[in-house]
Amino acid sequence: MSINLYPLVFEPILKERIWGGTKLQSMLGKRISSETTGESWEISTVSGDVSVVINGLLQGKTLNELLEKYPEEILGKKNYKQFGKQFPLLFKFLDACEDLSIQLHPNDELAKKRHNSFGKTEMWYVMQADEGARIIVGFKEKSSPAEYLQYLENKTLTTILEEIPVKKGDVFLLETGTIHAIGAGIVIAEIQQTSDITYRVYDWDRLDANGNSRELHINMALEAINYNKVEAKKNYDKLINTSNEAVNCPYFTTNFVPLDGKLVFKENSSSFKVFMCTEGEFDLVYNKEKQSFKKGETVLLPAVITDYILVGKASILEIYIS
Repeated sequence: MSINLYPLVFEPILKERIWGGTKLQSMLGKRISSETTGESWEISTVSGDVSVVINGLLQGKTLNELLEKYPEEILGKKNYKQFGKQFPLLFKFLDACEDLSIQLHPNDELAKKRHNSFGKTEMWYVMQADEGARIIVGFKEKSSPAEYLQYLENKTLTTILEEIPVKKGDVFLLETGTIHAIGAGIVIAEIQQTSDITYRVYDWDRLDANGNSRELHINMALEAINYNKVEAKKNYDKLINTSNEAVNCPYFTTNFVPLDGKLVFKENSSSFKVFMCTEGEFDLVYNKEKQSFKKGETVLLPAVITDYILVGKASILEIYIS
């Protein structure tokens, strides 16, 4: 039944955003159609935005169609048992030309109750950052709903939030409930649970092209916010030709792989694997077939693919569910 499966590449789903720019094209080679393209969804099964295969015999098939036919072969036995025929993760590249809104995401329990959805734990890998670029993650000190609302109403919320300067290679794990914003001048690889639920609490008082402000979710956010101080930044090793663990959370594991030469993989088919190329180029050799990838490209390896080789000089994010 799994005879047709091979490393899968999908058509990027490009998203216009009020804060987007042109780096997805200039840096990552995406075929953008405007100067405010903020996101490239690399692998998605979010309703209305389901990825379509662009390589090999399965070209034109959606990821949902493949999951319907080969759920265990793609996801792995354990993941199939947990998620059924749902793909549990969403992979993106983001170009923040301007500050994103200050926002947060609900946890699994709240998201299930309110939206019949997964929650949204996510991680960021900084691919590029302009000089002086920063992100907002959590509160400077432990806060409370009353204090938070007071500062929000006075338009001084940012004074109680933690601002962190960022550089290329920085990694952050944003657990649900963490108030956050990606700052201007940053390109990020983002891995998250399959969810498009965001509670926006402050959007810098900006208006869109039609003079409208974007919807805020002040009341919905109150119950979802984690008011404690958080430690989101992750330190990790960068050993050459090694899978260096950067993030290990209940929803996914992400390793940083600085490839210089050849790396042989022998898997146990317990989980699918995704590789996101953040720098350089590499070849993936499987079943005597070679596929080439460069910066800004992403590939999904179904769980049944257990023996393969990466060859090249690249920085790669390796993601799976452990």
